[in-house]
Amino acid sequence: MTIKSSQTLVEEALKTVKTITPDEALKMSKENKCNLIDIRDIRELQKEGRIENSKHMPRGMLEFWLDPQSPYSKDVDSNKEIILFCAGGLRSALAAKTLNDMGFDKVSHIDGGFAAMKKKGFNIV
Repeated sequence: MTIKSSQTLVEEALKTVKTITPDEALKMSKENKCNLIDIRDIRELQKEGRIENSKHMPRGMLEFWLDPQSPYSKDVDSNKEIILFCAGGLRSALAAKTLNDMGFDKVSHIDGGFAAMKKKGFNIV
């Protein structure tokens, strides 16, 4: 049996998912054209802060929270792009691939994640 490394999984995901820059995400957020979803762990939010107007959906619950048939379903505007971010962009690439696999077509993730977003003018609360 051959086990794929996490690095290989991320590399494969990056070939298929839509990756956007922090600047693109900031523009879409300011224009209210996206669901900005933070998939970091709650401890990361407590330590680093969170992006204003983002929704927190931890990676471990993302599929359940975005499945409209799940008892854990959370409301997102399905007419808007789902933009995922994590600390650096690796987990969000994997999460974007999973949402694509679920059938979501308006999904992207932010290159560089939270670290890059802080440098590009996102408000941290």
